[in-house]
Amino acid sequence: MATKDYVKRGRSPKKPARPNRKAPASNGFPIKWAIIALLLVSALGYGLYFLSSSPAPKPAPEPTKPVAVKPKPKPITKAKETALPPKPEEKWHYIEELENKEIQVESKQAEKPGRPYLMQCGAYRSKEQAEQRKAMIAFQGLESQVKTSQGEKGNWYRVILGPYPQKRKAESDRNMLRRAGIEPCAIWFWE
Repeated sequence: MATKDYVKRGRSPKKPARPNRKAPASNGFPIKWAIIALLLVSALGYGLYFLSSSPAPKPAPEPTKPVAVKPKPKPITKAKETALPPKPEEKWHYIEELENKEIQVESKQAEKPGRPYLMQCGAYRSKEQAEQRKAMIAFQGLESQVKTSQGEKGNWYRVILGPYPQKRKAESDRNMLRRAGIEPCAIWFWE
């Protein structure tokens, strides 16, 4: 099969533009819908007038009850006894055991660490940044300190909180700071 040369073929002729057909403009006020709405409202008004002008229905006279002769009453005591069978004996005994069982839990005493904990919430090169972080922590109701430490590349200003006697208290404060958007904070032993 011979290959076609699409370059020599040229462009296809331009299609004529379609004229935009717009919907005919509305006549303004829709008379047909106004007449339908008027008929519905008038039918509703007539229905309400008809219901209010018709007299209330008379109550039906109650039928007289014929007096019947009562036969001798039978002893009821036997019927009650035979109506319910005796309560079956439980075949599961664990229900009573669970109701009466007491569980004793031995709680371990929290070990007191030999050293207190500290929480570091940032280490900065400039003292101004450290003071800003300290102020943000102070807005959360916690007291922090800025400690200067000497590093290989110069001074570091560390923002620390503590000392905490238990790690649980430090975790509690860290979660409070995290909810306030103050992150990251690390917990270490106090040095």
